[in-house]
Amino acid sequence: MNMQTDLSRAMHNEEDSNTSPNPSFDAVLSARLSRRSLLRGGVGGAAAALLGAAGLSACGGGDDAPVDEAPAETLLGFTAVAKSVADAFTVPPGYRADVLIAMGDPLFSSVGAFRNDGTDADFDQRCGEWHDGMEYFGLSATGARDDASNNRALLGINHEWVTQTFLHPNGPSAAPRPDAEVIKEMQAMGVTIVEIAKQPNGRFAYVQDSPFNRRITTETPIEFAGPARGNTLLRTKYSPDGTRTRGTVNNCGTGKTPWGTLLTGEENWAAFFARNAGDNNQRSANENVAFARYGKSVTATAGVNHVYRWDTAQSGDERFTRWNASVSGATAADDYRNEFYCQGYVTEIDPYSATSVIKKRTSLGRMAHESAAVRAVAGRRLAVYMGDDARNEYIYKFVSSQDWDPSDANRSDRMAVGDKYLDSGTLYAARFNDDGTGQWVELSLDNPAVANYAGYTFADEGDVLIHARIAADAAGATKMDRPEWGNLNPANGELYITLTNNSNRRLNPTGSQLAPDAANPRAYVDVRAGITVQQGNVNGHILRIREDGGDPAATTFTWDVYLFGAESDASPTLVNLSGLTDDQDFSSPDGLVFTPSTCLCWIQTDDGAMVDESNCMMLAAIPGQVGDGGAVTLDYGATTVTTRMGRKPTAATLKRFLVGPKDQEITGLAETPDGRVIFVNVQHPGEETAAADVGEPSKYTSHWPGNAGYGPGGASARPRSATVMITKNDGGRIGT
Repeated sequence: MNMQTDLSRAMHNEEDSNTSPNPSFDAVLSARLSRRSLLRGGVGGAAAALLGAAGLSACGGGDDAPVDEAPAETLLGFTAVAKSVADAFTVPPGYRADVLIAMGDPLFSSVGAFRNDGTDADFDQRCGEWHDGMEYFGLSATGARDDASNNRALLGINHEWVTQTFLHPNGPSAAPRPDAEVIKEMQAMGVTIVEIAKQPNGRFAYVQDSPFNRRITTETPIEFAGPARGNTLLRTKYSPDGTRTRGTVNNCGTGKTPWGTLLTGEENWAAFFARNAGDNNQRSANENVAFARYGKSVTATAGVNHVYRWDTAQSGDERFTRWNASVSGATAADDYRNEFYCQGYVTEIDPYSATSVIKKRTSLGRMAHESAAVRAVAGRRLAVYMGDDARNEYIYKFVSSQDWDPSDANRSDRMAVGDKYLDSGTLYAARFNDDGTGQWVELSLDNPAVANYAGYTFADEGDVLIHARIAADAAGATKMDRPEWGNLNPANGELYITLTNNSNRRLNPTGSQLAPDAANPRAYVDVRAGITVQQGNVNGHILRIREDGGDPAATTFTWDVYLFGAESDASPTLVNLSGLTDDQDFSSPDGLVFTPSTCLCWIQTDDGAMVDESNCMMLAAIPGQVGDGGAVTLDYGATTVTTRMGRKPTAATLKRFLVGPKDQEITGLAETPDGRVIFVNVQHPGEETAAADVGEPSKYTSHWPGNAGYGPGGASARPRSATVMITKNDGGRIGT
């Protein structure tokens, strides 16, 4: 890996600051379809029998044609895509993939065409870098919100990091860094809102100069909302009253509210802050505990650097120095000692208004947020499910104080609806029991375990939310293997959440390592390309949760493991527990999205273990339900571990749908309401290219999408993150 890759991967894959004695999930894991498709028989008929009447109304794109008028469809009727290490984006026969918008494309005609040579600037007016989570927001012909629109829409696209190697002419400069380089990187992150419109050929194009087009960057003014607003920990030189901050950073997974707003998760924001050696001496004991718990402890002789060194910009302007969280002034109003507390939230954006106020919803806690899955059931309290993406972290749920009123879905004051449901409620973390049950443990001062926690003294409820990880430690939540994206099966409301991997799983653990257990039962050795030895829960797995009584506000649940990632030829008794075949095997599940039109579950990978066999990929699955499998015991000789696992997939219920180009991650997915177009993101192709090789195109590990005919550079182009639209040649729904 080049230096940037080492830093980036170290920060977003390997952070492990949870030293609490709470059980690991590994330790615990031991103990539309449309009405037409459902009634057709075959796979659809099996799904109808499984889901029952509840599933019939939950999935569908608004197509109510009689059964006998519809062309025959079979879910997963496509030919499985083979694994591939080619620098290409591959979809099944009968499908096509086209780039919709790529990093650097101008959102406005006043910005020059993208040259892709590292000299481009104005990224506050261009599509950002490292495309990640994404949501679709329908527009009517007159520009009003229209959730049923298949022809015009807005896409909200997250931008997680940047690839410095290709963003600048010769890669990044050493610190102290030029202001212009730092500004470009700060502007290339955040969120893009862009209008798209269907063309006569049936495919979409993005709309330059749309009044909806908007870039939200690391410098955009944002309001705090919820119990932590105005908290002393949020007071800075920029906002002495603790009500505002600048920017959203490291935007990873997304969510979409029923009232039509985008939720963007701030994931590994801690990597963007520096602290000076000796700063601990300027802090209280409580503060030092908090910094350590979020991965930013220092010593008297050694500090810690910002991953991109933005704080070292040569001018020394405070727009850059705010990324150093050290004490430098007399009070918090004189410096940015508290800026560290100002990132790490689920942030809400109204995509339909390019001037609307953006709000960080502090009620949902501060952590390394991935996606935010919203479940709204009429007359019941609304729930938001979230994962904290680091080793040994937790799964969270926020429950609103207000019961969900479906009439609020159509209000035009969308951010006010967010105030109603997202600013008052209760935050919980999950505790998993060996018998397949679990509890949501409350994270508030009403929980004596939190209020009386010996490891940290919470000053108020805002402090609890700002330090949700510590509150979850105190409440006895279960440590998990990098909880990433969570999403809800629209057929039955069950939560699916990816646990990407954990390199700290060992049969004989030492230090911060964990032994396998019911919830993460696998600890094994994998040898990549016959050379690289990898250990732990190398390939990851996917967990399912069913709330008791089907109530989003329930405090108890049942769970099992939906799928275990594995190579098809791995041990069937210790690794390939789900019995994956060559058309199904995958590693390191990351993105996970359900498409409401079909109720298909789409699994996306961000892998480093199976890349000798295949680039990262996306699979399509017909999900079952919690409890459709049974108990499985892994025999390690000196110890055994029993877990609960879903029914093994078949060729009719799980298939590989696409494989992306070299050195990238497949992430983010949105669809048109009729299910005939889906959009997915390719993130950081060519990431493994060394910065020293930026002037030698022959050494780039990827040239996509230039080599596919998109943008300047052709077969020798610098690679670019991009959004891809996928259509079916016969005009049918994707995944059939």
